[in-house]
Amino acid sequence: MSHGFPFKHHRFPPEIILLAVRWYCRYALSYRDVRDMLSERGIEVDASTVYRWVLKFGPEIAKRNFSHCDWRGLT
Repeated sequence: MSHGFPFKHHRFPPEIILLAVRWYCRYALSYRDVRDMLSERGIEVDASTVYRWVLKFGPEIAKRNFSHCDWRGLT
């Protein structure tokens, strides 16, 4: 991600974006499942938008969440 504010020019607040990406990455959900869960909370977003968020923010979230893990001994 860029060094500036990574959520600049996004319509939704960072909390919503991170929640959607976290749900998708943590649980076995489809983009439509995430869209529906957000819709139940009054947040209307398209499944393709969730897809783009996962592509953009998912790798950084994974890197930050799993940077402390040592995966070398698991193979």
